This record gives sequence, structure tokens and C-alpha cells, in this order.
Amino acid sequence: MKYDKLGSSGVDVSRVCLGSMTWGLQNNQADADEQIHYAMEQGVNFIDTAEMYAVPPSPDTYGKTESIIGDWLSRHQNKRQDLVIATKIAGGGLPWIRGGQPITGDAVIKAVDDSLKRLQTDYIDLYQLHWPNRVSPHFGKHWLNQVKFSETDAAKETADMLDILQGLDKCVKAGKIKHCGLSDDTTWGINTYLKLSEKYDLPKMVSIQNEFNLLHSKDWPYLIENCMHEDIAYLPWSPLAGGVLSGKYLNGARPEGTRWTISQRNGLFRDTEQSNAAVAEYVKLAERFGYTPSQLALAWCDQVDGVTSTIIGATSMAQLKEDIDAFYMPLSDELKQAVDDLLKRYPAAF
Repeated sequence: MKYDKLGSSGVDVSRVCLGSMTWGLQNNQADADEQIHYAMEQGVNFIDTAEMYAVPPSPDTYGKTESIIGDWLSRHQNKRQDLVIATKIAGGGLPWIRGGQPITGDAVIKAVDDSLKRLQTDYIDLYQLHWPNRVSPHFGKHWLNQVKFSETDAAKETADMLDILQGLDKCVKAGKIKHCGLSDDTTWGINTYLKLSEKYDLPKMVSIQNEFNLLHSKDWPYLIENCMHEDIAYLPWSPLAGGVLSGKYLNGARPEGTRWTISQRNGLFRDTEQSNAAVAEYVKLAERFGYTPSQLALAWCDQVDGVTSTIIGATSMAQLKEDIDAFYMPLSDELKQAVDDLLKRYPAAF
């Protein structure tokens, strides 16, 4: 297993980050135990979760994933120092989480305490803002004029960011969190937080996780260049585009128990004619070069300049083993060129 620095934190994280959002709905405690054990055997030291998990989010599954990780930690206390555990505070919009209110400094302090209890640990290695208070161009909202940036009150958003940083600062000083990060944010969001941190001597964001995959590579090059030069770790989530890049949903297929058979909060926005056409091509390309479709997508993600650690998730051990194997399968120059040719044909499939 290879490792990279988590931005400016100085912490070494594995190039594979074990995602956990299915634990508590599609997977139970025993499944999670097995996945953690296997991942750690392979050298994975990075686990990502969130207070709102499992997904899709609901009042019934809120906090369950953190509790499952906490149960494992309570039985393996000697392993805590070997892991980098990342979790996230939910943004506004979910009425069962703090009344659906946006993130504030006070909300951060309460959410951190609640996550610590569920995780059964004294500290969180990386605490992330799951999505910003303002509407951002993520979750299918990246097409022209879907988000009206001209309608954003930048001064108010900046003041809110300062309040959030001050809440994070209190948690850092109390030893409850070690480092802070972003999720589903933009270059403006990153740089505004950095400027506020420097001006007011507050914690610096060390990472960002955004959706990034063969069907959705919009963060390259501009946001990723910014991350590299500002020492921000870039952590792709959904490298399989919600599972579609595995090929299992081609031609309208909906295998029993898969994510696309469960109601999705944002709908199946990745299910487009362009996505299906692109996936069909990637499936053929993977077969030609001796990869599974999932392995091709993950190996491609891993070799992108600027990617620190790719967040993977699996509902079965077979999937987990297949996915981790991908990080030992570098792409040949010929395969890279073939993928590049497809990316030019399908640059924005959804």
C-alpha cells in the first residue's frame, strides 16, 4: 500500500480510503468488522464516515454508521492510533438533523461531541463540512446557470465561514479534533477558508472531498491545481459514480439489493443516455486490458496527478477485494491513451 500526506496536516494516509456509508443499511456490524479487518490487513489506515450516514439519509439511519465504527473501536482500542478517522457534519436541509439548519460554529461544537460519543473515541483525526451552507455546483447542479452565483451574498457567506472556523478552533484547542477539511465545495470556498484562517489564526483546511470519476471529472484541472499549490489533499468520493461504472446498471438493469434499487435523495441523476453510452465503452475497454470495469475506474482515479486518497465503498467482501486490488494495477500508456480518448468523447456524461 502506498501513502501520501493529508495536505498540510503531516499525517500519512493510505492511497485507499475505506468509505462506510452503506454500514447501517446495506451492511451490518459483522459486515463492517470484516471490511475493516481486511482493509487494515492490506495497509489501509484511512476510514471516512459522516454523522448523517447510512445512506440514503433518513431519521432511522442517522448516526448508525458512526455507531458501528464506534462499536468496532470499543473492541479494538489498541488499534485506534493506527487509524485516521474522518467524519463530517451535515449541512442544512435535513430536518431530523438540528432542524435542518445551516452549519454554525455552535452546531460544529455540538455535532463533534455527538460524533465522539457514537464513535467511542476521544478525538477525530479529520473533521469535515459535508456540504457548504450556500448552494454549490455539486450533486448534478453543475450545468450552466443551475446555480446563480450572482445571487450569493458573499459577505454573509464569509461571515458564516468565520463563525464555523471559530467553532472548529474551539474543538481543536479542546483536543477533540486534530484537523479540518471540506466536502462538496469549490475553489472559492477553499480559498475563502484559507484567507480567514490566515487572517484570524484559525485552523487551516487540509483536505477536500468531491465527486470525481470517469463520468464526472470537472474538478480537473482548476480545483485540483488549486489544491496542489495550497497543500490541500484531494479525496475523490464516488469514484465509481454511484456504482454505474461497474457496468451493473447497463441496459436498465437493477440487481437486487443494489443502491439504485433504494430511493435516492437526489434521484438517479447519473442515469443518462450519455452515461450509459460511456459506461458501455469503458466496460469493453476494461475487458480488453484484463481489468474489471470497477478496477479500471479506480486505477484511473488513483493515477490522476493531485489525487491523495480515493474513497471506496463496498457492500460485499468480493467487491472490497476487487476494489483494493485495483490500486496495484497501474495503467499502461496504451490504456491511458484509450481512456483519454473516451474522456474526450464523453467529457460530461451527467
